[in-house]
Amino acid sequence: MVDFEYGPVEVVLAGFDGDRPGTGVIDAIMDLADAGTVRLLDVIFVSRNDDGSVTAIEIADDEDGFGLGELELEATGLAALEDIETLAEAIPLGTSAALLIIELTWAKHLATKLFESGGFVISSERIPAAVVNVAAAEAFLELEQELDEEEDER
Repeated sequence: MVDFEYGPVEVVLAGFDGDRPGTGVIDAIMDLADAGTVRLLDVIFVSRNDDGSVTAIEIADDEDGFGLGELELEATGLAALEDIETLAEAIPLGTSAALLIIELTWAKHLATKLFESGGFVISSERIPAAVVNVAAAEAFLELEQELDEEEDER
């Protein structure tokens, strides 16, 4: 039986105002870590100053400063400085972000089972939640309009 040490990893850049995350951001990270469907490998707080300069702080280097002292990270250092600088370009000036390196544990199980059966993942694409919710709302409205039109025809 094959047992991959790590499954697919996703990089999430979650923005917030200021240079320190608020309690809501910290709570969201802790909830994610506690959920069990993902494994938090690394967390880096990145600030992009008004002049475009970037400051990055690894949680391992500032354990209690962000309120994540109890958080156990599985593989710190996965994001290289060059990766952080590239991702930081997406952060608006004067704001910050939590760079989350997340292992998708459910996908690890799928990848293992596929590999064992001679299969493999060819492609995987994530559709942002906002896009899915807008599309679902539009589809619901269209269905509602069709039902109303059918009712009017009766």
